[in-house]
Amino acid sequence: MVQSLNTKVDLVADATSFMGLSEYGQVMVGNKAFEFYNSRDKNKYIQIPWTEIDYVEASVLLNGKWIPRYAINTKRNGQFMFASKQPKKVLRAMRDHLGPNKMFRALTSKQIIGRGLQNMKIEFEQRKNRKKK
Repeated sequence: MVQSLNTKVDLVADATSFMGLSEYGQVMVGNKAFEFYNSRDKNKYIQIPWTEIDYVEASVLLNGKWIPRYAINTKRNGQFMFASKQPKKVLRAMRDHLGPNKMFRALTSKQIIGRGLQNMKIEFEQRKNRKKK
């Protein structure tokens, strides 16, 4: 059996982890860590201490009415992506432990395409200037 890092639990919610194949389970927000436990296999779990989290990024759609998924970016182990039935409650509980300066909105698809086109334009101009020299 897995030992939890938390001594006090703030919130437990049904969730999905997107590490490889989708895994269903529960997210636990506590006083020392963010934890995900698979509902079928208790040996599949994710424990992320609050000190290890660099920032949290949430996909926000329909002016904040719908949050389909959120990603936790860690200092050493990369990005962990989750979706939960109550994402607003989960993110608010995480904000209490991390602070609002580590919570961000993810870029929209329009912003991503715009930045890509802008970078292509800059790269094209740089190549054009190299050929002139």
